[in-house]
Amino acid sequence: MAKVVLSTLNAKYIHSSLALRYLRSAIHEHHHVRLLEYTIHDPLDLIVADIFEEEPDVIGLSCYIWNIESIKKLIPLLKKVLPDVFILLGGPEVSYEAKFYMDMLPEVDAVASGEGEELIQELLDALHEQMPVMSVTGLYYRDQGIVKYSGPRENVNLEKLPTPYSDEFMDELKNRVVYYEASRGCPFTCQFCLSSIEVSVRYFPLDRVLGDLRKLIESGVRQINFVDRTFNLKKEYAMEMFTFLAEQKGETTFHFEITGDILHPDLVEWLVQHAPPGKFRFEVGVQSTNELSNRAVHRRQNFDKLSATVKKLKDSGKIHQHLDLIAGLPYEDYASFRKTFNDVYALEPDELQLGFLKLLRGTNLRNDAEKYGYVAMDHSPYEVLSSHVLSYKDLIRLKRLEDILEKYYNSGRFQHVVSYLTEACFETPFDFYQSFGDYWHEKNWSRIGHQPRDLVDHLREFLQFAGAWNEITYALLRVDYTLHEKQRPRRLFWRSGMEEREQDRWLAANQSEPGSIFPGISSALMQTSIVTRAVIERIPRDAYTRLLPVIQAVDSGHEDWTAGNLLFLFPKTPGYPEIFGWVP
Repeated sequence: MAKVVLSTLNAKYIHSSLALRYLRSAIHEHHHVRLLEYTIHDPLDLIVADIFEEEPDVIGLSCYIWNIESIKKLIPLLKKVLPDVFILLGGPEVSYEAKFYMDMLPEVDAVASGEGEELIQELLDALHEQMPVMSVTGLYYRDQGIVKYSGPRENVNLEKLPTPYSDEFMDELKNRVVYYEASRGCPFTCQFCLSSIEVSVRYFPLDRVLGDLRKLIESGVRQINFVDRTFNLKKEYAMEMFTFLAEQKGETTFHFEITGDILHPDLVEWLVQHAPPGKFRFEVGVQSTNELSNRAVHRRQNFDKLSATVKKLKDSGKIHQHLDLIAGLPYEDYASFRKTFNDVYALEPDELQLGFLKLLRGTNLRNDAEKYGYVAMDHSPYEVLSSHVLSYKDLIRLKRLEDILEKYYNSGRFQHVVSYLTEACFETPFDFYQSFGDYWHEKNWSRIGHQPRDLVDHLREFLQFAGAWNEITYALLRVDYTLHEKQRPRRLFWRSGMEEREQDRWLAANQSEPGSIFPGISSALMQTSIVTRAVIERIPRDAYTRLLPVIQAVDSGHEDWTAGNLLFLFPKTPGYPEIFGWVP
């Protein structure tokens, strides 16, 4: 039995490696295997010490765009303390340019090109029998110092692969994000994506998939992320999966990558009618609405169909939707990306992620970099710095916009005020985020940390500068802050517009039937200095009207919502309910 260490550096501790678990399941019955997961933030000397104590014969390292720079530093250290160990690399970062990495890292003994479950079994057998590794197809190896390739190997038979999630290893997944695949491959050929290299799609047997998922759910896994590139490609398969998952008990949530314009109407209708609220999360890659850009990267997309699907799912209130954009695609200049951003923002996704084009090793777009005038980072993450139509100055401005988007939209903390600002105070949503991002940069705020109160102060200062600070934005900002931050009223960032005596008089006048005004608040609580725990505010009627959906969500018993403008806010303080009160 060989002593094997399988390891990788995840982006965060909460993440887990699916690839390593496949490899372990393939060899653990015949070899002594230790799976050691770290993060890119862990000190390399501690990782080396951990692996050294295992006294391995073979070390397998899984390499990705987010960890390759750390792994390049880790490998020479491992070889110094374990000079006789056999180091094998695998993963998408090295598979497509294996010789490049073997030339760069002389300490590496071999690189697996492609799927590794059967390859690693054959390699361990060859090493055990002291046979030449050239017999193992799909392997880059050294022969008297010269890097050679043993030739391509066929894809594995998915029906024969053991599950990566066997019972004996379930405890290590507690409170982790688990990755799962029901299929491999992608039918599309987007030139910036590694998935375009394998255009066929292969499915795991459905009964095996459902068995794995049931086991993971019963073990209490908090989130399962499906890594299938187009989960909804096969309607019947997706319907079986959605139906099964909707019936499962527990708090596990499920994340899917969905191609929005080909999500079948029957699936959409089923999701609207039957999906448990909050259980499914969809990531929809839009990337661009510029058709010239899409054609250049061989991307087929019907944005009208995609929009209709996203809107219908949003209206249902059941599916959390995360939409992706990529800045830097061919022919997408600054003005074009402004349109793309506004097109997709109008769909009101729960999250809108702005990414920047990366010229990944092995992709056709990397090979065509000169054609589009791309200048990119030489090291991971290979991000584009400029193109034939987009300058570096444009890109760094978009970086500023992306930072504001994360802080003020994707965080969900400023929902009401940002909605008003992007609709009523700026020409387009893009212009709000870009101008705020530029102002943020001018103030040099990027170099300091930011608490929730700081974000409020920065937004207020920017709106005053931009001429967008008024009684409505002020009121909505106060409501957003009260809804999301755990603060006692005396510590809030504003002074109430109603004097404390006026609040006391108003409360005293309405103590007879407090439940009719403040559902859930008892007379006893009304009588115990409620102003020390609550905020009572008069707000503009326009601001009040914008808050009606929130008020209605608290208590659907009231009908005449437009008659009042006195709002009672209950801060999120420990031990007290989160309640809106109002005067009709």
